[in-house]
Amino acid sequence: CMRSRLVVRATVVSSLLLSFLFAEVPVVFAQQETRTAAKPGELTVKRIFAEPSLSGRLMSDIAWAPDGKRLSYFETKGIGKAAKTELWAMEAATGECFPLISAEKLEMTLPAPPSKESQATGAGQHAPLQYQWAPGGDALLLEGPHALAWFDLKSQTARLLVNGKEDLGDAKISPDGNYVSFVRNHNLWLVSTVHGKERALTTGGNEEVRKGELDWVYPEELQIFTGYWWAPDSSAIAYLEMDERKVPQFPLVDFESFTGEAELQRYPVPGGANPVVRVLVALVSGGEPRPMDLGVETDTYVPRVNWLPDSKHLAIQRLNRAQAILDMLLCNTTTGKSVPFLSDKDAYWINVSDDLRFLKDGKRFLWSSERSGYRHLYLYDFSGKQPLQLTKGDWEVSHVDGVDEAKDVVYFTATEKSPLERHLYRVGLDGSGFTRITTEEGTHRVNFAPDAAIYVDTYSNAITPPRQDLYRADGKKLATLNENKVAELDEYHLSRVEFFTIKSHDSMPLNCSMIKPPNFDPAKKYPVLVYTYGGPHVQVVVNAWAGSRFLWHQLMAQKGYIIFSLDNRGSAGRGHLFEEPIHYRFGAQELSDQRDGGQWLKGQPYVDAERIGIWGWGYGGHMTLHAMFKAPQIFKVGFAGGPVTDWHFYDSIYTERYIGLLPVNEDSYMESSPTENAAKLKGKLLIAHGTGDDNVHYSNTLTLIDDLVKAGKYVEVMVLPGRGHGVSDPPAQRLLWDRVTKFFLDNL
Repeated sequence: CMRSRLVVRATVVSSLLLSFLFAEVPVVFAQQETRTAAKPGELTVKRIFAEPSLSGRLMSDIAWAPDGKRLSYFETKGIGKAAKTELWAMEAATGECFPLISAEKLEMTLPAPPSKESQATGAGQHAPLQYQWAPGGDALLLEGPHALAWFDLKSQTARLLVNGKEDLGDAKISPDGNYVSFVRNHNLWLVSTVHGKERALTTGGNEEVRKGELDWVYPEELQIFTGYWWAPDSSAIAYLEMDERKVPQFPLVDFESFTGEAELQRYPVPGGANPVVRVLVALVSGGEPRPMDLGVETDTYVPRVNWLPDSKHLAIQRLNRAQAILDMLLCNTTTGKSVPFLSDKDAYWINVSDDLRFLKDGKRFLWSSERSGYRHLYLYDFSGKQPLQLTKGDWEVSHVDGVDEAKDVVYFTATEKSPLERHLYRVGLDGSGFTRITTEEGTHRVNFAPDAAIYVDTYSNAITPPRQDLYRADGKKLATLNENKVAELDEYHLSRVEFFTIKSHDSMPLNCSMIKPPNFDPAKKYPVLVYTYGGPHVQVVVNAWAGSRFLWHQLMAQKGYIIFSLDNRGSAGRGHLFEEPIHYRFGAQELSDQRDGGQWLKGQPYVDAERIGIWGWGYGGHMTLHAMFKAPQIFKVGFAGGPVTDWHFYDSIYTERYIGLLPVNEDSYMESSPTENAAKLKGKLLIAHGTGDDNVHYSNTLTLIDDLVKAGKYVEVMVLPGRGHGVSDPPAQRLLWDRVTKFFLDNL
């Protein structure tokens, strides 16, 4: 929905998260960048959004070889048009690095298409993989937008499997390595890796009825990124069929078109028609695909599909439209018949996860649930015995990272040490031996080898860009992959980030962060810029590198502002109980907590109580509007980027999850929309929105402007033609953030 790319929770990264990520991207007028020329050691908008990035450069597309003895990654040298990319590998045992495929051979095999950076959300926000290891480890599948190539590592030769002008998507190698599957023209296709012959696995797919291909809303709101799955024995493929015929189409007008051309986007809205989804199984040997029995009700969601190790059964998760009941169905793929064998219910809503793991013995599986108010791990078996709870406490498991069945150990990321951090842990499958493995304070994101013996740790903290290291599963460091030292940052003498808690008026501890200006003098009074997101599944108070957004905050601190953030109830990291107060009402509990933060700021002797501003993107823009309309005594100036202004405009899955179904909850929709209070605006407000935003449509801002016009209220609106929810092209970024900088300098 609206998210920024600081993804610190991987179980359900909800759609509003996107704006938070992309909140790092917006910009300002280069010619108006500051009132005075930047002094040595001062950050500028131009530099923040220029190359080389002040966040450094990470190894990209890291992938483990099937045997777990080496990992591969893209290595890029140079910037801009001079950049050259090679595929490299590292031996895990020795740390030795060597090239797998040269830049010349990569370019010869699959010439790079003209670069066009997508600003799409949903499935469009996830760049396709560029290569995959063959199961035997002796070859790689190289992927382009219109071609697939099989690269033999020993001979260093490639042969094209598929080549044409039509778009290809979601390519996968079968577990036995004999086929590559892919989506083309809304159908599933197979091509032999031996003789290169193609054939269609499904027929009849089109834009209205997609076979093995996802729509916009499923990836965006359910975090499901593929529409089909190979059986472990390569005998069959299970796939989703998405019937979109009743889903309304929203036009995204091409602003450069003289004839008013528009891209039509299937976009379900609250109370309207959702895609009707079926699960079918197609045998590789041929025959009519068999539908699985999902029950009589079709107005449901299918957020996850998993094969069992026997290749004869599927575990299909079925979520009711209100998203309060999640049933797991065990389906016989030969008969299509299903039986429910697990159910989770919640008084508020279910957060879907990716933690299901079927163990190789075929008798047990891992599952996570928030039934205690915090997500924890449980070990089930098919005998019907009471599940064994493996983790417990007032903290949450973020996601499962790996399972070592030989040692009966599961590895997972969690918030046990602090909700401000993410660490790697392990626990035995009998619940014993709970241990934290990572030690450095901050945020760790791990990528385990297939045998769970070694992992890559991508680590950062609030003031240090991410680095990448190789570790053994017990936490012993084996090698440094990428130190990612950005020496230039030392020139800017960045202010440290202070973390602390304050209490709300009803005594709830709320996590906060603060950046103070350089040479801070407690005897002086400073203006404050509050940064907020406030919505589900996102944290802004977290000990992790936040890229260009953090650097812009440092720029504003250098100009004399205190930067303050508070994670209100409803935000991520502190369990489901902490999220629940926003149910059926957006903007009430969140604003109440943000008000308490504002009152705390006004009580500090170094804060100028008459100069407190606020900004956010996506849900943060939505929260900024609530703050400016309903708490003008605290927040004097605001900037709202890509804001939701009326929840009737937003997509069905996200909105109904939190505010409820229509028409029964119509009052909740009205009360949750800031437009209801637009006439109360007193301070200065800047809104920025891309006309090509496929997530929070530009109609949100137009509707708000109309309400403000009727109320005789003027706000400044910066329209970004053709840009998406995450403004990601450098010219627009610089222009936007120069304007935002000047707006706060002029008005706060």
